[in-house]
Amino acid sequence: MTISQIPFRRQSKFLMKFKQLSITLSSSLLLGLTVFSGIIFFPNLTLAQGRYKTPEKLTELLEKIDRAASRQDLEDVMDFYSNDFTNSDGLNRENLEAALANFWQLYKSVKYRTKVKSWETDGDAIVAETITYITGVQEMRDRDITLRSTITSKQRYEDEKIVEQEILAEQNHLTSGKKPPTVNINLSTEVVVGENYNFDVIVEEPLGEQMMLGTALVESIDENSYNFEPTNFKLEVLSSGGIFKIGEAPENSQDRWLSAVLMRKGGISISTYRLRVISE
Repeated sequence: MTISQIPFRRQSKFLMKFKQLSITLSSSLLLGLTVFSGIIFFPNLTLAQGRYKTPEKLTELLEKIDRAASRQDLEDVMDFYSNDFTNSDGLNRENLEAALANFWQLYKSVKYRTKVKSWETDGDAIVAETITYITGVQEMRDRDITLRSTITSKQRYEDEKIVEQEILAEQNHLTSGKKPPTVNINLSTEVVVGENYNFDVIVEEPLGEQMMLGTALVESIDENSYNFEPTNFKLEVLSSGGIFKIGEAPENSQDRWLSAVLMRKGGISISTYRLRVISE
């Protein structure tokens, strides 16, 4: 059953709520661009591996840059990017800056926290894998949207600038309402081109007599994915406690965003995961 088959009065109520959230879903698919790390090359760092403690100066610098992002100081943040910056989704410095500005217009309250997972030197450059945690709130007229995001990425730094970035993993969660559905996601972090995969979205709470609406979305990721255009989707009445899909990876190694939208009387939950598509 699709949303068009729900009785008109109930349908109108659900449509009204989702019309307000259409741009929010779009923003949930754009969090990959918000990752940055404050790791900058220090000449005295000649050995750097995951098992070694991050130098105190590096930790302090990370905290400074996290604070700049948390206060949404775009000029300060972009000072850490090279003019020749590129990332794995096809972004450059110019469209990264524009997308960040648009994202921060939606979320007036954001907090960033970055930690180093591993690091090593490569000649005069440093390559580091980091995990960034992002939280935020989007204030709307009749409800707030809460954001939680965890993004793992690898950066290359030359002459105190970030020159390259690869997004390795990404999980974004948006919730609204007093009792949004609590979900568990079963999805491999990466698949081989052309391989089948399972996308299972399991609702923890029993449905009981409540109506649950939901849908799953798959979108390719490239530089055009970061334009903040609202995403169109149809909702279905769920007869079981979740969404269970089987997908097929594309024939090229282009990552995908997989999203699940779930709505019930108590609230709304939107989860977006990055599926890495790799060559054999």
